[in-house]
Formats: sequence, structure tokens, C-alpha cells
Amino acid sequence: MRSVGTLCSIALALGCAALGACKGHETGTQQLPPTSEVADKGPAPSAAPVPLTADHVFTTRCATCHGLHGRGDGPAAQALKPKPPRDYSRPAWQKSVTDAQIKKAIIEGGPAIGKSSLMGPNEDLADKPEVLDGLVAIIRGFSSEASAPSPKPAP
Repeated sequence: MRSVGTLCSIALALGCAALGACKGHETGTQQLPPTSEVADKGPAPSAAPVPLTADHVFTTRCATCHGLHGRGDGPAAQALKPKPPRDYSRPAWQKSVTDAQIKKAIIEGGPAIGKSSLMGPNEDLADKPEVLDGLVAIIRGFSSEASAPSPKPAP
């Protein structure tokens, strides 16, 4: 039986590969290849960090399991037990949870709210209220997607 850490590593690797995310997603920085690998391509570009935004965090951390549209169908979701991850598009769930509870789950991880330990903490976001508010807005936005009528095909 695999450990939770191993499953998380596998899920993260699958998600990062599927989404084209880079190493360093946990800190919001991109890591460039060693200089020797780019020596024949001219000077190496500066290693400027990727700004830590809610969109970046959701795409690189959350969407691996929750999916880009918040439906619990991310590329790593199939490897998770219990399945599936939370589907943010469900209006009943949206009504049942407060913004504070969502933030607590993001910062402290699933066990902090009685959910799966496979959702690890994001303690680096505790002092980034603008990122947390943005993540809550993204998650809340999935409810309106679910209730919006589907576009009708052209005749």
C-alpha cells in the first residue's frame, strides 16, 4: 500500500505534467535549466519569479485534482482515494460553506475541515490575503458556471 506522501507526489506529478506546470509551483517561481543546458543558446534569461496570483495557484495546485472548471475532474483525480475531489460547481455545496471555511481548507489542508489528508496545506498563502480572496472568488465563480445555460448550437 502506498503512503499518502507517495500518492500526493504521484498526483502532483501527473497534474503538473498534464497542465504543463513547471517545477517550483509550490513557491510560485519557475526554475530554469542549469546554465550548462542553455550555454549553446546564448545568455540565459533572468530567473524572474512568476507572480503568485490566485489564477497561478489555482492552475498549478488546485486544478490538478479539482480540474480547471472546478468539477473534481483534474488529471490527478483518478489516482485519488477517496474519489472524486470536491466539485465546486454544485450549488448545494456552495451554499453550505463559508468563505472562511474555504480559506481554512486552502491554508491548513483537508484534515483541518474533516476532509481528505490528500489535500495538503498551503501554509505559504496564510499571509497573502489577496491570493486567498482571489482563490475564493475563483471557487465561487464555478457555481455561476454550473447554473449558466449552455450555449445553443447554431442551426
